[in-house]
Amino acid sequence: MANYGGFGGGFGGGMNLQNLARQAQKMQEEMLKKQEELEAKEFTASVGGGAVKVVMTGDRQIKNLEIKPAVVDPDDIETLQDLVVAGVNDVLEQIEEAQKATMPQMPGMF
Repeated sequence: MANYGGFGGGFGGGMNLQNLARQAQKMQEEMLKKQEELEAKEFTASVGGGAVKVVMTGDRQIKNLEIKPAVVDPDDIETLQDLVVAGVNDVLEQIEEAQKATMPQMPGMF
């Protein structure tokens, strides 16, 4: 049987592999906890001088959409539509920035 200079039996690092596996599991648990916290957090955007307010959770669920009556003009629906789109996009950008700040960037994530 050949002797590979101490590399037999798991390359001499069985305990190191176990420690590495534990560290990886701990990191995964921490990432899941951060993700859950982020998903539960609420983000708010207000546009048009407060005419439209959007509240969304970190998992991108709209919780509330407020539209001030003064901005509702049947002859100018486009402005209202633009304000809603701007509010939703603003709050989505906030969530994206929070994810980048909270979670490490890994290939295939976000």
